[in-house]
Amino acid sequence: MELLENKIDDPYLNYQTAWSFDIIEREAEAVYYYEKSIQNGLEGVNLEGAYLGLGSTYRTLGKYDLAKKTLKSGLDKFQTNNAFKVFYSMVLYNLGQYSEGMEVLLHLIATTSEDNEVRAYQKAILYYSDKLDRTW
Repeated sequence: MELLENKIDDPYLNYQTAWSFDIIEREAEAVYYYEKSIQNGLEGVNLEGAYLGLGSTYRTLGKYDLAKKTLKSGLDKFQTNNAFKVFYSMVLYNLGQYSEGMEVLLHLIATTSEDNEVRAYQKAILYYSDKLDRTW
């Protein structure tokens, strides 16, 4: 914290401070520093981590709408990071959007699994992923 006092606007130091609060389960204190790190121009893999950390932290604090917005922004910016899809599906669950959350997870499983049995049913999993409530 002493180092941060001298460089209060440093995005990387704010990110590290947020992360430090997060890992000691002081999520409410982490939010300010995650937000500040993003606002102050954090870049690259650290920006990716800040979006994921902030979205996840909002979710654990019950701020589901903010979590959804943040994680969706992260998904849009970092399309190859599948962790965003997992956390996004969790917040969809918290918001009662069960079908959409399952669809996100099923797509992820079907397209990334290396399990031979799952891969054998990839087309079926993808087909049914948005039809879970439908009967034939």
